[in-house]
Amino acid sequence: MAISDQRMLELPAATNGQRPLGVFRRPTATTGWRSWFTTIDHKKIGILYGATALVFFALGGLEGLIIRAQLATPDNTLVDADTYNRIFTMHGTTMIFLVVMPLMAAFANYFLPLMIGARDVAFPRLNGFSYWVFLAGGLFLYSSFLLGGAPDGAWTGYPPNAGLTFSPGHGIDFWILGLQITGIASLVSSINLIVTVLNMRAPGMSLMRMPVFVWMQLVTQFLLLFAIPVITVALFLLMFDRFFDANFFNVEMGADPLLWQHLFWIFGHPEVYILILPAMGIVSEILPVFSRKPLFGYPFIVFSGIAIGFMGWGVWAHHMFVSGIGPVAVAAFALSTMFIAVPTGVKVLNWLATMWKGKIELRVPMLFAIAFVAQFVIGGLSGVTHSISPHNTQQHDTYYIVAHFHYVLFGGAMFGVFGGFYYWWPKVFGRHLNEGWGKLHFWTMVIGFNLTFGPMHILGLQGMPRRIYTYAEGMGWDFWNLAATVGAFLLGASFLVFVWNIVASRNNPPAGADPWDARTIEWSVPSPPPPYNFAVEPTVTHLDDFWHQKYTENEFGHLVRRDTGEEVHSLDEHGAPVADEAHPSADGVDEHDIHLPSPSYWPLVTAVALPLIAYGLIYTYWLVGLGALLVLVALYGWATEPPVDPEADHADHGPEPHEPAAEHDPAREPVAVGVEEDEE
Repeated sequence: MAISDQRMLELPAATNGQRPLGVFRRPTATTGWRSWFTTIDHKKIGILYGATALVFFALGGLEGLIIRAQLATPDNTLVDADTYNRIFTMHGTTMIFLVVMPLMAAFANYFLPLMIGARDVAFPRLNGFSYWVFLAGGLFLYSSFLLGGAPDGAWTGYPPNAGLTFSPGHGIDFWILGLQITGIASLVSSINLIVTVLNMRAPGMSLMRMPVFVWMQLVTQFLLLFAIPVITVALFLLMFDRFFDANFFNVEMGADPLLWQHLFWIFGHPEVYILILPAMGIVSEILPVFSRKPLFGYPFIVFSGIAIGFMGWGVWAHHMFVSGIGPVAVAAFALSTMFIAVPTGVKVLNWLATMWKGKIELRVPMLFAIAFVAQFVIGGLSGVTHSISPHNTQQHDTYYIVAHFHYVLFGGAMFGVFGGFYYWWPKVFGRHLNEGWGKLHFWTMVIGFNLTFGPMHILGLQGMPRRIYTYAEGMGWDFWNLAATVGAFLLGASFLVFVWNIVASRNNPPAGADPWDARTIEWSVPSPPPPYNFAVEPTVTHLDDFWHQKYTENEFGHLVRRDTGEEVHSLDEHGAPVADEAHPSADGVDEHDIHLPSPSYWPLVTAVALPLIAYGLIYTYWLVGLGALLVLVALYGWATEPPVDPEADHADHGPEPHEPAAEHDPAREPVAVGVEEDEE
């Protein structure tokens, strides 16, 4: 690239002039529907990630409802075995790779720069590229329904089930290539976010002043950086077996299918923490705000998250206790599975201590956060039982396992995500979601979830195998399967309530910059944030710096406003200080003085080429050549396109960076904050 994306943040903004660029004209619009195709604003990309993931969530949820409808009664014939296998495979693949992972990416893209005081990510165009690649991979994977049949080998893709002998169609080919494409999105996004957090924090924001959400996302990005190459290698080996008659997993030629299991779960168990750690970060931001006290044990929560990231690499073989790996390996991985519960327990204890004696305000985000803690504990405890190898052997491939990981990934990750939606919605869109509809959403979701997956513990203990599409009458599974199906449809209804809440809340009154009396600096800017995030680069002097900008204690230990020195006697009905907005004002700041990169078509064009290559590998190699040519053209355009329009006239954009401003501008002064390191 001729000019790095990092340098893009230092150059003047473009004017409305346009420069011809190949078949395109340089995009300059930053508003309107066309701008969404060329945007490299991290906030818009975060919204795109979130909206797309919710669409896939609806699709994956519909697949889940078909599964539960099929299992509602014995000997059901709603779908046949082949259709069930395809829907079952797509449900798991969608929820893991196209819903939870991109939802966490949505929160990371939108809020990481805001929470560390940055104006954008380190590589803005690479950020846009990651979203379009994710969308391309998801659409490519779902196109398998229209082109001969979806994959049918479960989300784990075990050979020989995923080999040509048992899956001779193209469904598994779509699965392999679709996951490789989405893996590119995750890999480049992880690099981008790691560089952003390590290099672009505001002055004074040391690592131990970063919000917990930022810490958990940083650990997650490192997990992605090292885990994605592992699954990529496994997918390439399976691809060569299917496309080019290789024998990496062919038992007849002396290969061992356990190689796939080792590679998949070396990726797959860190993947669990890739999905849950960001949700832990979200909950760690919500609980202090609605408990009206600081997060208890901040260093312990941070280092326990780091410990989970490290230890997550040493537990993968507890998925393989019945595969014959031997007693020494079983004992070692059983112990590591027990040990990883320790840092998780540390987090739970600190969350409970945060709420202890707090002035708890049961708003919708807090309800979801509390439910996250409760349900994640259930999922964690059922997971630790699998460190006991006899128990693991008995319950392997039963519905007890299905109950366990849904309590972790849905009861944990998705409840954390919805808590984050309700918490940060006013920051993103400037308006609250409706509280009444939100509580209806919460209660239908929590009841539906527990009614769906709670009975699966019992079904598993009664011996019901997972991945079966029907069962005979008289097995004793009828009642609990019917209960789980009723719960699943209630869970589906809860999502419709959430969608209605979004629609019904469009005309709600503005929420203000700091509607929750929050603690972290993303709440110090207007809602929604301006394109440049911060009119003045913030200077951080505390953990929970925004709270310290608003409040301090006087010599009598009373809480007072930092701006006026007046004691805070005015409390709302929940016992929280009634806060004024205390953010740096953008009044008087010319947006043209703030240097941001220009939009670009090239990330989208580059991403479009990848499915062409994938279709070519399946159907005809000339498409591979066409896709590769498009990649080369797009990368050339990307590399030679200046980050700003070279014809831009900077004469009217205020003083050059090296020139002093003509007159004093109060908006350029940082908000005065204390230098003491005390907590409230």
